[in-house]
Amino acid sequence: MSSHAPARESASATHHGHSNGHGAGHGSLKGYVIGFLLSVILTAIPFWLVMGGVFDSKLLTAFLVMGVGVVQIVVHMIYFLHMNPRSEGGWTIMALIFTLVLVGIALAGSLWVMHHLNANMMPMSPEMMKNMP
Repeated sequence: MSSHAPARESASATHHGHSNGHGAGHGSLKGYVIGFLLSVILTAIPFWLVMGGVFDSKLLTAFLVMGVGVVQIVVHMIYFLHMNPRSEGGWTIMALIFTLVLVGIALAGSLWVMHHLNANMMPMSPEMMKNMP
């Protein structure tokens, strides 16, 4: 029996050693609380801007809400997804940047096509609309 005891200790030591080598950061309670408080604040600000009618310009309010939304995305990536340039050799950040570039191209292209379709469509007269099926 005594010959099996060291084998069990070494197996449990390697199992609980967490030596998987991925190098990703793990969150702490303090980090999660900070992330949560920032998320609550960054959610309350757009709510206050819209419901309080702080600005007369709806365009300015919309841009501010979108800007706060971008900041909130960054807060979530840092505090909850633990993304930083050091995790996984920087590949998570590279994948994120590549994804953002592709999404930006798709959105900009879609808006460009829709704008040009709207600008170049032949207007319909009320008589033409009556004949629509």
